[in-house]
Amino acid sequence: MNYDTIKGKLDEEVEKNGVKVVVENKAVMYLLGTEMDYVEDDIKAEFVFNNPNSKGSCGCGESFNI
Repeated sequence: MNYDTIKGKLDEEVEKNGVKVVVENKAVMYLLGTEMDYVEDDIKAEFVFNNPNSKGSCGCGESFNI
C-alpha cells in the first residue's frame, strides 16, 4: 500500500465516511469483497484488511495469495 497524489485513468476510487481509497486497476479483481479497517490499541495503530478471497498471507501482512 502506498500513498499517491495522482489517480490513474483506469483506477477505481472508493469513498466511505469521508475517506477515499484509490485502487490500481490491475488489483481490483484481487480485492473484491475486501474490508478495510483502522485499528488502534496500546501498542500500535494500523490498517487491517479482511479479504475473503485470500487463501494465505505472509507473516508481515503485506502480501496475500488467492
